[in-house]
Amino acid sequence: MKNKVDVTWTQEMSFDAHVNGHTITIDADEKVGGKDRGPRPKPLTLVSLAGCTGMDVISILTKMRVKPDSFRVEVEGELTEEHPKYYHHIKVYFIFKGKDLPMDKLKKAVNLSETRYCGVTAMLEKVAKMETEIIIEE
Repeated sequence: MKNKVDVTWTQEMSFDAHVNGHTITIDADEKVGGKDRGPRPKPLTLVSLAGCTGMDVISILTKMRVKPDSFRVEVEGELTEEHPKYYHHIKVYFIFKGKDLPMDKLKKAVNLSETRYCGVTAMLEKVAKMETEIIIEE
């Protein structure tokens, strides 16, 4: 399977990325010539990670008949100091809300995503130290 995106320069440091029929504007910070018209490329890597693993976890939990009241994934990435700057440490927070959520099933769903299903995790763990935390808010 092959994926293809088209990223077209629009003005200054701004580009339009065409992905699966959708357009995302990416831009740089004003101090490097951008106009802040959209997110920066590197943080979108963290969005990809959160989306990939989040979809896995919800899919797995649905099969386990576990339905949280709400669920979100927060990701923090620490960049190297020198160029080329890349994320060398990433922490993923899986935040569930609900009563009587079975921690063993939450852990299993997260573990399956991290070790078997999420391709973004598989790519990033080759260059970054990955950490995970599961949080239940009632």
